[in-house]
Amino acid sequence: MIIKRYQFYLVKTFFYHFMIVSMIFLSLSFILNFFEELKFFDDYNVDTYYPIMLALLNTPSILFELFPFIFLITTKFFYIYLNDRNEIEILKNNGINYFSILSLLSILSLSIGIIILVFYYTFTSNLKSHYYNLKNTFSEENEYLAVVNESGLWIKEEIAETINIIHAKKFKENLIENVTITQTNSSFKVANTIIAEKAYISKKTWKLNNVKIINNKGQRKKLSNFDYNSSFNGEIIANLFSNLNSLNLYQLYELSENYSKIGYSTTNVMVHLNKLYSMPIFFLLMTVLGFLIMIKFKFIKTKFFTVVMGVFVSVIVYYLNYFSSIFGANETLPISLSIWLPHLILLLICSLVMVRINEF
Repeated sequence: MIIKRYQFYLVKTFFYHFMIVSMIFLSLSFILNFFEELKFFDDYNVDTYYPIMLALLNTPSILFELFPFIFLITTKFFYIYLNDRNEIEILKNNGINYFSILSLLSILSLSIGIIILVFYYTFTSNLKSHYYNLKNTFSEENEYLAVVNESGLWIKEEIAETINIIHAKKFKENLIENVTITQTNSSFKVANTIIAEKAYISKKTWKLNNVKIINNKGQRKKLSNFDYNSSFNGEIIANLFSNLNSLNLYQLYELSENYSKIGYSTTNVMVHLNKLYSMPIFFLLMTVLGFLIMIKFKFIKTKFFTVVMGVFVSVIVYYLNYFSSIFGANETLPISLSIWLPHLILLLICSLVMVRINEF
């Protein structure tokens, strides 16, 4: 299909405003995040380089979360730009109605959304991973020191002068099964190996059952119960896996498979994946919603009221998505329904208005 001149002009104009609004949000996100990182480094004697670097690594990920509202505000500024120059009337006089313009913007938003999901999200997830790794070097807690792979759950923690490497083949909330704890000194010389059938980890004092303890001389001791003092409990371990924004689409799918293999709930991963898959549609719906608001409410002619209305609508949509995703996370609603339900509601609202779009 050969793009017509007016279509090229509309695409160029929309993309121009999209880049301007994105840069404004990016700058604001960086400034706010920079001050947040400065607060984190209050107790550390470090150069300004570190909060700047952390802010640079984290800001693109924040921007990704803001893209739905960027599309909404971009569409409003796009409409104001055309309306101020009387180009809306010129287009209508030449047989190009609101539906034609909106159809073009919808295709454009969907295309940009797919590019953002496939390429930009992969880029931001890599930066987020570096962000967590760098920030963890300053953490006084043993955060981010747990991993799940196809062989099970692995944890490394240091208590006093002992390094403990923990492996469990199954992990279900506050219970881990087939547990092996290898205790070494700072030179990584093995002192003891603790093997247990099960460990209840609701508290930081783990309750191990059917235990075998093997010391560095090969001597064995069998115990029915054994208490292991850890810096982790079930809740802390679960929270270590909550930084899903640092994983790209392939890594998220792989993580879901690994969770299934060790018996750990995949709900949070599936909620996150469904959110990502729905993003291009979400961008499209926010574009449609922004355009319909502008042609429905003619009194919104200034950029100030555009921003105010944009923030108001964004807050409503945000909480609609937030509460719906909570229902999915706690499995009150099916995961797919909890993520897609707000989009269906937006689609219904937009469809009702679009029926008479060319009458405005």
